[in-house]
Amino acid sequence: MPFQFMKTEIPEVVEIVPRNFPDERGYFFENYKKSDFFNNGITYEFQQDNTSFSQRNVVRGLHFQSPPHEQGKLVRVVMGSIMDVAVDIRTGSPTYGKWVSRELSADNMKMLWVPPGFAHGFFATKESLVHYKVTKEYNKESEGGIVYDDRDINIRWPSVQLSVSEKDKKWPGFRNFNSPFSYWK
Repeated sequence: MPFQFMKTEIPEVVEIVPRNFPDERGYFFENYKKSDFFNNGITYEFQQDNTSFSQRNVVRGLHFQSPPHEQGKLVRVVMGSIMDVAVDIRTGSPTYGKWVSRELSADNMKMLWVPPGFAHGFFATKESLVHYKVTKEYNKESEGGIVYDDRDINIRWPSVQLSVSEKDKKWPGFRNFNSPFSYWK
């Protein structure tokens, strides 16, 4: 199998490590293989691919799209490294309001599966090019977020010198947040 699928502290969020095939010319690895992902419980069809470039110390997020345009994201880093974060925003979930993070980098080649029902964000620890596949197309009216520095969620970003967009500074805090998601298990 070309991938290792490892559940994180929040089981629905999955760390994925592709199998790398190096030789004297460089290396090759598969980014995605539908059959392997489906066999490991990630049964969504991807509808759109996105790429973002971020300078060091940039925070993007915490973003989500509301139903019926909710998105799952398969995130990987093409250049640089990030601290990738997923926050459970499914009311009734045993991990509601909890977050999990993983270092994703061009060097470690790891990916993170962030399913619908989670707010997503990242911190660029280096100048980074981030590529992610999403399960639904972007819909502006469904766009939502939670402020990146919310005290209740308490994400420990690795720097105090953060570069954050004005839009991301204005999202509501978690206490004032009315989640459009509920736990479905």
